[in-house]
Amino acid sequence: MAWEDVRPIHADGAGAPIRVGLVSGASLELPAGITVGEALGRLGVAQGEGEGRLLAAEREGETWELGRPVWEDVRLRPLTFDDPRGRLVLRHTAAHTLAQAVKRLWPTARLGTGPATEEGFFYDVELPEGAGPDILPALEREMRAIVEADYPVVRRVVDRDEALALFEAREEPYKVELIRSLPPSATVTVYTQGEFIDLCRGPHVPSTGYVRALRLTSVAGAYWRGDESRPMLSRIHGTAFPTEDALERHLALVEEARQRDHRRLGRELGLFMLLDEAPGSPFWLPRGVTVLNLLTALMRRLQEMHGYQELRTPQLLSADLWRRSGHWEHYRENMFVVRDEDGEFAVKPMNCPAAFLLYGQSLHSYRELPLRYMDFGGLHRNERSGTLHGLMRVRAFVQDDAHLFVTPEGIGAEIAAVLDLVRQVYGIFGLTYRVELSTRPANAMGSEELWRLAEDGLRQALAQAGLEYAVNPGDGAFYGPKIDFHVQDSLGRRWQCGTVQLDFQMPERFDLTYVGADGARHRPVVIHRAILGSLERFTGILVEHTAGALPTWLAPVQVRVLPVAERHRAAAEALAAELRGRRLRPEVDGPEEKLGRRIRQAEVERVPYMAVIGDREAEAGAVSLRGRGQGDLGSITWQELAARLEAESTVDGAGRLC
Repeated sequence: MAWEDVRPIHADGAGAPIRVGLVSGASLELPAGITVGEALGRLGVAQGEGEGRLLAAEREGETWELGRPVWEDVRLRPLTFDDPRGRLVLRHTAAHTLAQAVKRLWPTARLGTGPATEEGFFYDVELPEGAGPDILPALEREMRAIVEADYPVVRRVVDRDEALALFEAREEPYKVELIRSLPPSATVTVYTQGEFIDLCRGPHVPSTGYVRALRLTSVAGAYWRGDESRPMLSRIHGTAFPTEDALERHLALVEEARQRDHRRLGRELGLFMLLDEAPGSPFWLPRGVTVLNLLTALMRRLQEMHGYQELRTPQLLSADLWRRSGHWEHYRENMFVVRDEDGEFAVKPMNCPAAFLLYGQSLHSYRELPLRYMDFGGLHRNERSGTLHGLMRVRAFVQDDAHLFVTPEGIGAEIAAVLDLVRQVYGIFGLTYRVELSTRPANAMGSEELWRLAEDGLRQALAQAGLEYAVNPGDGAFYGPKIDFHVQDSLGRRWQCGTVQLDFQMPERFDLTYVGADGARHRPVVIHRAILGSLERFTGILVEHTAGALPTWLAPVQVRVLPVAERHRAAAEALAAELRGRRLRPEVDGPEEKLGRRIRQAEVERVPYMAVIGDREAEAGAVSLRGRGQGDLGSITWQELAARLEAESTVDGAGRLC
């Protein structure tokens, strides 16, 4: 049966009118069973075209297809390609179009899974022998033929046994495995477009013709279901847009992103190295350590100003502690486990249990709360080797981590203070951000009642802060819902960095209490919080965001002092010593190379300033100053140079960091 065959069972008033409205306010009384697309049309939402074409709708965090019938009162938010959820719907259909093209060209190919992603889509397939490496042009041509045919994308609901029979007959063993993993009573959805049928939850756009522009980008290996013991499939990557212009703009950004790749720039700028001897664990060079220290100093200073206290907790903690926290059950596969004569231990993947352990060692009064602990301890997570990616996905990292112990009555004020701190920190870097609320996951720990309390607390805090947010259903941590912050870089890409998690579960598990004004023991609530997130990852984001041209306050070398000839070296060294005495970061590049070459090298290394000293400058106690990307800035005195650097080394709200 398809969407239009699904009817709810009404005790009374079957077919009674329903009220359908827009989140923006307008609503109408409409006949029950009207489709989402028809309802939006009645409400005055234009179908649009190009990047403004209507693709789907959102209802309380869930994406609804335009062909879905509406049987109860709802409020909808139209989705176009401008919205991340709309992009996912279009690209999901593009992934199916890729799979359809694969089956047309190689009927014996076996299909795995094919999700949409923020940047595009991919499909994992087992190709037959003879499908060589140059498959993308032929696949693209076949995909365009499918788009031109404009096949309707039709959803059907089938029971588990029918789905098994369907995909066994089609000789799709990976689909059969997925269906067998479902409970016997499960209902299954499949989607058809032309002769093609696929196992899928959806949602999709109404027809293949919506995918007006597409490009396949690469083929790589990927283990089935991410398991190294399972077959290696071919992962075909691509992207899709509603117009060719949008696709061309994207491809230009992809090329720019390639030029900005932090892995290349990190080596060129002398920040870090990635070596086979320590997969997923960066080797930080002196300049990179300077950047990490400055980021840490920034977060330490801002948090101290907000009443945080710093902890330092052990790297190795007993398995009993992780069992107590629930991580042994929910997170063990991501932990590095160590055994000795004293038992089992794990290298900590997060700081939370250590903070709870310390809080529980003392009796606390309500007058002490909120109690704010920050911890910059090193963390290790056993990420799969295939997922490692430069600084963006590592095994060894440091977070600007904090745990806040608050009274239930103090939740709103404390989260409001955290949201203000988030706004301040991202403002320093000139980063805008999108907010997501992630709710109770399938493997949640604790009662639904406590989860509702936690989710309502986060919703209220976001509403009071006036922040718009999207709902990400089922993506909360196993112990509590969370607010995630997705920063947008200069290329328009989004990166999840900060998080605020509200936790009623761990205080129960660790029997944490405080003495209230009534003299009785009460449970605190814990707020888990990070803003930059992993300092390693945030550094990678910043390097790509700025193309390596870090702001003066964060640049590991703030000024390159360039003596024109050997006789000017003493003056250059004296200037550098004076600047170091003022806690600035100069570097002298001697006259062994020609001046023009040294200036070009400083530009390549993104040094903010170059101070040239020749005969006239040495005699006058001055420099001829050049700015990164600005050229000649004229002659200034040493004192003026120092004052300029000091002014640019001051961070709003934090002052000088070192």
